Amino acid sequence: MKEIKNISRSRAQESSAAIERLYITMRHLFNRGFYKPMGVSGDTLREALLQLRPEIYGSIAEEKVELNGLLYVIERLPIGIEECRYINLTSDEGYSKSHFKAIIPPKRRRNCYRIDAEQMNVEITRGRSDIYDILTHLTFIFIESHKIKDRVLLDEFEVEVTRDWKKLEQAVLQGKKLTQIEKEVAISHAANILGRSFSEVLAIYDAFAIPEKPDRFLHVIYWLGKLAIEEAVDNNKRTITFSPILRERLGHHIHGEIWANTIKQTLDDNGLIQRPIHIISANMHSVMNSIYAQTVIGSKYKEQSEYAIYEDLSASENKELRKKVEEYALKNGMISLPDTSGTNIDVQVFDTAKIDWKKSNFPNVKFKGEAPVIIVMDYAFGEQAFETIDELLKPYKSGKEKLFLNVESVSIMGKAGILEGGKGDIMIPNAHINEGTADNYPFDNELTKELFEGHGIPVYAGPMITVLGTSLQNKDLLKFFHESTWGAIGLEMEGAYYQKAIQSASRIRKSINPKVKVRYAYYASDNPLETGSTLASGGLGTTGVKPTYLITIKILEQLFNQ
Repeated sequence: MKEIKNISRSRAQESSAAIERLYITMRHLFNRGFYKPMGVSGDTLREALLQLRPEIYGSIAEEKVELNGLLYVIERLPIGIEECRYINLTSDEGYSKSHFKAIIPPKRRRNCYRIDAEQMNVEITRGRSDIYDILTHLTFIFIESHKIKDRVLLDEFEVEVTRDWKKLEQAVLQGKKLTQIEKEVAISHAANILGRSFSEVLAIYDAFAIPEKPDRFLHVIYWLGKLAIEEAVDNNKRTITFSPILRERLGHHIHGEIWANTIKQTLDDNGLIQRPIHIISANMHSVMNSIYAQTVIGSKYKEQSEYAIYEDLSASENKELRKKVEEYALKNGMISLPDTSGTNIDVQVFDTAKIDWKKSNFPNVKFKGEAPVIIVMDYAFGEQAFETIDELLKPYKSGKEKLFLNVESVSIMGKAGILEGGKGDIMIPNAHINEGTADNYPFDNELTKELFEGHGIPVYAGPMITVLGTSLQNKDLLKFFHESTWGAIGLEMEGAYYQKAIQSASRIRKSINPKVKVRYAYYASDNPLETGSTLASGGLGTTGVKPTYLITIKILEQLFNQ
């Protein structure tokens, strides 16, 4: 038993060292300005990722190609990146004013621009975490591309390839939608190339599809393999570069400052700047719906469960229903601030004095003193959480006057990985452990485990790890954090950065009330310790509706002293 524990600990230590090497290497390559992922300069990144074997990347260390991990990554990278030999990471450098059309990945909000047949530019406006995320994903797909190359290239000197590769190339290059028979023939050849069964490829095939490319799966596999073959045969290496302006601007809070000033200017313009303020980091629907949905469409749901209204509002086909609630909200106290700063963080401002509470879900609201203002900000990404909250909590400069915001509370809700339990369960942290550093942030959470009990959802309380990247976690390291004296209940990417900014503003800079209240609650999007339950296994679907709204309502009840 002791030997098993020692093996587990040594694996956790190896994983921790691999993560440290990855981040040190990425910072070095960023400072250098360029590197070739599958060349000598990319060796350390590849070796560390293969040693780490993150759960989200499944069979990365095996000969067969990882399909779920590939789908997860492709959804977070711009369409067409698999065709590009040159990938340039840039700051916001004016491409939005050009003829280039922005390409926004379906699962990650960042602007990308296809410069020509061989180059993709990716805008980095959300800090180092964004760079780490992209480089990790690119390293993974390039490793997978060389697996494809190894299975199809028979002789690199004579450029002899397998029959399966020739047939796949033929299917991709014909440039039209495949018939059912052609599609299944192509899948058969692709399955041989990938080291996967026909049924495995068929099961994931349509998940890669986009309206203009129903057979995109084959397209992705072909171009990944093609560029890998050219790297081996012609020594024509793929290259990642970092623009000089990005290297100069990174870490300077340029986008966060613009973002925060826009919010403060809006508060000032509407006479709200000196009112009590509550900040909530959440999605752009749950607070709005919790306040207004009952007033607008509640009469239809009197005989149904209290969450039926939110399930309907969350359904993709109910756009008109959501629009109806939003239009009412905009006329009754809500101000919408779509992002123009480059942070990709939209904002809603709620003037609670303009809300008809008697018709709402909170009919007994009574405020002591002035009615507060609620600022709801969309989710930040990793280190960006520090940049945005740090700037938001600074005093507002109006001419020669410096106005200190009356921030009474900061509430953080969102999705996180859980280490005990399953998807949709709730986690209430009492501390954030910042992975890879000695920074730990204990705090008094206004939300408690008892507050959420009795609602049919399992609730866990304890420390949570703020990880450097969700795509870099493996079982050994997470088991150590969970089973050791750390007793971690889950993992996420922003908690420690939020808390760092809050503590800096309240205890050191004194720019906000030192007794500011904080609330943290998360619902589980995945369990990386369970095979088949990682982020790559798919979304929550309707499972996430109840915990999302339960957390939102509990936060609002505390704000409204209910």
